[in-house]
Amino acid sequence: MAQAAPDVVSAGAATHQLADRLRRDLAPDRIITDLTRLKAYECDAITGYRVVPALVALPETTAEVAAVVAACASARVPYVARGAGTGLSGGALPVADGVVISLARMRRILDIDVPNQRMTVEPGVTNADVTLAVTKYDLYFAPDPSSQTVCTIGGNIAENSGGAHCMKYGFTSNHVHAMTLVLPDASVVTVGGDGPDVVGPDLRGAVIGSEGTLAIATSITVRLLRRPESVRTLVADFTSPAAAGEAVSGIIAAGIIPAAVEMLDALAIEACEAAVHAGFSLDTAAALVVELDGPDHVCDEGFAEVQRICRAAGATGIRIATDAGERALIWKGRKAAFAAVGRISPDYFVQDGVIPRTRLGEVLARMQEMADEAGLRVANVFHAGDGNLHPLVLYNGATAGESERGEQLSSAIAELCVEMGGSITGEHGVGTDKACSMPKMFSEDDLAVMKRLRTAFDPNGISNPGKIFPTPRLCGERPGPYRVHPLEAAGLIERM
Repeated sequence: MAQAAPDVVSAGAATHQLADRLRRDLAPDRIITDLTRLKAYECDAITGYRVVPALVALPETTAEVAAVVAACASARVPYVARGAGTGLSGGALPVADGVVISLARMRRILDIDVPNQRMTVEPGVTNADVTLAVTKYDLYFAPDPSSQTVCTIGGNIAENSGGAHCMKYGFTSNHVHAMTLVLPDASVVTVGGDGPDVVGPDLRGAVIGSEGTLAIATSITVRLLRRPESVRTLVADFTSPAAAGEAVSGIIAAGIIPAAVEMLDALAIEACEAAVHAGFSLDTAAALVVELDGPDHVCDEGFAEVQRICRAAGATGIRIATDAGERALIWKGRKAAFAAVGRISPDYFVQDGVIPRTRLGEVLARMQEMADEAGLRVANVFHAGDGNLHPLVLYNGATAGESERGEQLSSAIAELCVEMGGSITGEHGVGTDKACSMPKMFSEDDLAVMKRLRTAFDPNGISNPGKIFPTPRLCGERPGPYRVHPLEAAGLIERM
């Protein structure tokens, strides 16, 4: 993985002086150096990668974030911005001898502009709390990751998160007007504007999804939507995931744009029902959750057509949510899937890839073959409407070799998505976990252009180094200048 200059990652001595400086810039109790407390920041939701940082800073304002970044820049010490730690690609993995800048205390709602349907928040505000704050105005924030009750807007910005309703409403990038950013040289700038388009290069778009490698967002103005007049939700059961996939293709081919189309296979349903009791059928091979929203007459016509298409594709049963409570329970079951899988497997990898919708059945069949060859199980729960897969590779870390086989299978599935004309990631980012798969999707020229952009923002390579880009040798790529990887510096891996 691409890494900053060697003097950056070997900055252990500098961090002691840095801690003293930061205690003057911030209150002493907002600088953490105690090893026991530091271990709470050693990973995000990908717990297989762990690095204990040298210190953690807890700023509460843009000026304090800039002060921390300025101190890091002066000492050439790398830093990693962190939100709630719910990321699923190792994007917030600390750097050994580096600093974690936790934005968890920056959770104020700065402004609510109801007439213009905008809200300005700090990065530590949770996704769900944005909607909660404007429910009384009949407004809401459309992006809705499964972790929306705990994940933060800052993290959504970093990963360009989506969620179940991204098929119709798009990802975070479609719902952000402007951001205040702290750049790696500690300067504070604003990108974007009041409207959807601004004159000049789209720096707002460049930063969203850059995983904290270009800047830290400290104030974000998001777009709010009016609540739709009507919402219709159903769950359709099928004898196979392939049959459910056929229904998805039929719905899209009919010109219907659902708010969401989600698929769960039998393993995912088993886990969800054990955790939530949402009423999914346990004797079905696959279930589709389809939701339409909009004006009454449009929903009524489209909903009837969706039912007809599902039956034509072989649906064995259709359950229609009769009220808001039942609809909420269905979505509670779907969004509990990732955590619920822990009820049927002691360990699992969460994968994220994108394929063309028309190849859904083919890819699911191939994934099953790969799982059988590895001697492992794969539970599938995903955004079927836009082909964004989330296969969960189940394994037992206490069984010799299973962890390695699980990781290999997970990476192979991501690369299968590219082979099928898709992407190695849809909304979870690249981070540490998928950096070595980047050359499967991008050419050397592609990666070089990306690195040039990154260098333009961060010439010294101190902002979340070691993420996104593959490092030769450690990833088995073409030999080149050796750069120490954070995991190697932490003693978790070694060079062969």
